[in-house]
Amino acid sequence: MPHTTHTPFPDGFLWGGATAANQVEGAYAEGGKGLSVQDVMPRGIAGPRTERPTPDNLKLEAIDFYHRYADDIALFAEMGFKTYRFSIAWSRIFPNGDDAEPNEEGLAFYDRVLDELERHGIEPLVTISHYETPLHLAETYDGWVSRDLIGFYERYARTLFERYGSRVRYWLTFNEINSLVHAPFMSGGIDTPQEELSEKSLYQAMHHELVASARATRIAHEIAPDARIGCMVLSMPIYPLTPSPDDALAVMESDHANLVYGDVHTRGRYPGYFLRTLREKGIELDITDEDLQDLGNTVDFVSFSYYMSAAETADPAKRAAGDGNIMGGVPNPTLESSEWGWQIDPVGLRIVLNQFWDRWQKPLFVVENGLGAKDELVEVDGRKTVVDDYRIAYLNDHLVQVGEAIADGVEVLGYTTWGCIDIVSASTAQLSKRYGFVYVDRNDDGSGTLERYRKKSFDWYAEVIRTNGASLTAAR
Repeated sequence: MPHTTHTPFPDGFLWGGATAANQVEGAYAEGGKGLSVQDVMPRGIAGPRTERPTPDNLKLEAIDFYHRYADDIALFAEMGFKTYRFSIAWSRIFPNGDDAEPNEEGLAFYDRVLDELERHGIEPLVTISHYETPLHLAETYDGWVSRDLIGFYERYARTLFERYGSRVRYWLTFNEINSLVHAPFMSGGIDTPQEELSEKSLYQAMHHELVASARATRIAHEIAPDARIGCMVLSMPIYPLTPSPDDALAVMESDHANLVYGDVHTRGRYPGYFLRTLREKGIELDITDEDLQDLGNTVDFVSFSYYMSAAETADPAKRAAGDGNIMGGVPNPTLESSEWGWQIDPVGLRIVLNQFWDRWQKPLFVVENGLGAKDELVEVDGRKTVVDDYRIAYLNDHLVQVGEAIADGVEVLGYTTWGCIDIVSASTAQLSKRYGFVYVDRNDDGSGTLERYRKKSFDWYAEVIRTNGASLTAAR
């Protein structure tokens, strides 16, 4: 394949990678950390929770980033990362979530992480809450169903801004906030079993998170005026399964359910279609005048994850849920799928970038994209590695589409691949579902040395960053 002779990626484009604390740190009971909902989810999203941590939960040790962060950040720097997206574990800072004072040992850990990033010239991009609600808040308050969590989150966010506001410019308030209605325990710390949870409680939890996000945005701008605060949503372009107007209408309704979160974050109010949904369901939410005022604190940019697209139909006879897709929709017969049933659609990334830009007119940041696959560690020229040409092809084709969106006029701040080093999967809690440029020697049964090995994609991504995207090959 010939290389492009120019690149649409602007100077200063933030190339990098992304992880979440619960999937990399380990050390779940060290440094004064309290338990989070992840510590009792040994099987990921779909599996049952346990009362307390059990040895089969790979996240308890994860890849031991807590003790190996300096070496791992050095590997990111070797690839040339301009930015690294990571999350702060809420229960490291406030072990129970409702504590009066923060845990200094937890704060100091992230000081050390930031020290390493600064030493290597890597811009931090920090997620404040990434599926890591303190377990005490889930069990005592039923998570975000309770209005009390707005205050607890506000205290937590203010603590972070006061401690790190001069060191961190880019912040995300909640990870994939629109996943709340699909994964209420993981996303919102809601302890009530999903089958017993009312729609009103779910929508009330959604409202509380949106208010908390808006408050955090205001506080960040007060404490750190140069900070840029973004929301983070799970994106999924949806296509009509047939040309039927009824299928097109089904797409619109699915889009509305997914986009309402971004609409509120960027416009500062609930859209009419959502208010209609509440009316028709007979749901009246507890929304105060102060809440409505708070929502007016809109974000500076929109970040999102992109893994797949879906199709939609109004015909119940054609409805069959796609594997691994928590957001609904039906499989698209024109697309291939990954080993975990996630449909692969690079063009969908260009589509969603244009959709979001046209809809919200806010700078965009692709903060998660990648291919989970079963990698095989082999020896090549005396070096252990993974020949992951499939990952290179996937990322290349998606990045080409990011470049096309930029050429379309979309303002894109940066791109961080998901799981830039192998991590424990959030959806399946497996290590064998690998995303990274760096192979971590740990297996689904917990065995392994935790040694790190550069994959073939490591050098490929380093070249993409070095050339600011000029080394990407044209779409096939």
